[in-house]
Amino acid sequence: MYKKLIILFVIACGLFLLFPPLPKNYSLTNVFRITEEPVAITHGTYGSALTVNISFGDDEVLNWIKELEKPYPTLFIDIDWAGRFPETIRLIKDKNIPTALLGQDGTAYENDAKLLVHQLEAYENIFGEKPLWFRSKDEVFSHFLHELLWESEVNALGSSYVWTGGDIPPEVEGEIISVPHHRKQRVNLAEIKRLSKSRDFQSIDNVIFGVQGETKKIPK
Repeated sequence: MYKKLIILFVIACGLFLLFPPLPKNYSLTNVFRITEEPVAITHGTYGSALTVNISFGDDEVLNWIKELEKPYPTLFIDIDWAGRFPETIRLIKDKNIPTALLGQDGTAYENDAKLLVHQLEAYENIFGEKPLWFRSKDEVFSHFLHELLWESEVNALGSSYVWTGGDIPPEVEGEIISVPHHRKQRVNLAEIKRLSKSRDFQSIDNVIFGVQGETKKIPK
C-alpha cells in the first residue's frame, strides 16, 4: 500500500514539473513569440482584420475616433504623432480601442539600433504596457529589425492587403487589411466606414488564432 502511494506521489510530482499550472492571468494573446522564429505575420486563418496606420491628422482623427463603433479596428500609432495629440490618445484609451506601435520605415532601424527601444519605451509610457504588435511604416522588416523585435518580445505584423481607397477588395479568409493615414498617403477617414461595412471584421487575435467557437490554431 505504501509503495503504491510513493509511486503515485512520484508520478504526480513528475507531471507537475512537466505541466505546471498556468497563472490565473494567463492569456494566449498576451504571450510573445507566436511564431517559432523571427518573421512578420501577414495573414491569419479565419475572417478579416482591419488595421489603420496613423501618423498624421488632428481634428479629423479626433472626430473619427469619437464616431468609431465596435468592432474597432486596431490602430497602429506613430509615437511622435501620439505625443502631439494627447486628447485623441485619451479618447482612444477611454474607448478601449486596440492599439499597436507604428514605426518608421524599416531601413531607419538599420541606422539607429536604439530607435526601436526608445519607441517601445514611449509607447509603454503612454499606454501603460508594451505593444504586442509592431509594424514598420513601409511594412519592410529587415533581418536586423526582426532580431530587434525578437529580443524586445514584440511581434512583427505586416498585412495581406494595403487599401488606399477606391474599389473594395474581395474578401479573403484570414486577411489582414491595413489602411494608411499619413501626410503624403492617406485615405479619407470617412471612406473607412465604407470598408468596415463590406465584411464582418474580427480582432487581430481572432483572425491569427482562428478563433471560431472554442478552437484556436496558429497559422502555418
